[in-house]
Amino acid sequence: MHQPDIAELVERTQAFIRDVVIPYEKDPRARGGHGPSEELSLELKAKARAAGLIAPQLSREFGGYGLTHRETAQLFRAAGYSPLGPVAMNIMAPDEGNMHLLEKVASPAQKERFLKPLAAGKCRSAFLMTEPDGGAGSDPSMLATTARRENGGWVINGRKTFITGGDGAAFGIVMARTETGATMFLVPMDTPGIRIERVLDTIDSSMPGGHAVIVLENVRAEDDQILGAAEEGFRYAQVRLSPARLTHCMRWWGAAKRAHDIAADYACRRMAFGKPIIDHEGVGFMLADNLIDLKQAELMIDWCAGVLDTGALGTTESSMAKVAVSEALFRVADRCVQVLGGTGVSGDTVVEQVFREIRAFRIYDGPSEVHRWSLAKRIKRERSNQP
Repeated sequence: MHQPDIAELVERTQAFIRDVVIPYEKDPRARGGHGPSEELSLELKAKARAAGLIAPQLSREFGGYGLTHRETAQLFRAAGYSPLGPVAMNIMAPDEGNMHLLEKVASPAQKERFLKPLAAGKCRSAFLMTEPDGGAGSDPSMLATTARRENGGWVINGRKTFITGGDGAAFGIVMARTETGATMFLVPMDTPGIRIERVLDTIDSSMPGGHAVIVLENVRAEDDQILGAAEEGFRYAQVRLSPARLTHCMRWWGAAKRAHDIAADYACRRMAFGKPIIDHEGVGFMLADNLIDLKQAELMIDWCAGVLDTGALGTTESSMAKVAVSEALFRVADRCVQVLGGTGVSGDTVVEQVFREIRAFRIYDGPSEVHRWSLAKRIKRERSNQP
């Protein structure tokens, strides 16, 4: 397999999304309340695999092209032009973030057992950190799930919520409190003691498996299931979270661009009061503002991706990007609904779904308020250190 340049990859991705993926959007299997069906997901991944577009961001060892974060941004924006694009190309959350973490941290044996089938699109995964009942959420230090030593292994107990893809996942990365910190465990989801309590009904519907509440009751794990090293879970979470925040921005940028294109096309065709509605400033100016927000979001993504490409964790930069991009893209989606009028709140176009998905994105991977609070703390810390 030759190494294509990024322009070629983007062009291939755009054609794949346009010619193969978008026609599936009206498939009943794509429109369930808890995300695309498993059958449809596997069908789409098979087509992406045949096109050489499965998990392209990974290293060549795992079937990808070894892309930088800047290159990944270009490709993921193209893939996000359909909500089904990231599913087809195996770059949807949480799998994409889990693959990134496994490549960075997992042992060779763990990569063989867990990463290889995940990268090939043969299975799905979950990331079990968020908890109900006063447990970990935006504040990971509130982690309540525990893992204790017992009979040469570990016994995990706790309850998790909003676990994306938990229903149908082959394995999960489980974050649990251990003696002096937190530890991540790689746990097959069919392990005795793991039970899906329910799948939540949420505003979004693009991620296979939806978002589940999961109970872990006396779940057994062995030492070789520890991801990386024991007690390093909080540090590994940072390795995963900054790039994962940014790839969310990339994918939803593509969806917002699709919504804008649909709204702009409609505004140029739809007549009202003797002229196309784009010639009415109330409509034309909304679409002009869309162009501004899309370009600013694109530049913010590329700036943060460049920081990550230096090897930095990019915690501050990804917080800034997450706030700016999620809010800009929501403004874009909201304007598109308004331009389309009644059609914008119907299922006749994908705009209604894009609006719902991006509204949820403003919360997922940290709501804007938490990121702003973190940035404010940094400002105070830097000022306090000045002479």
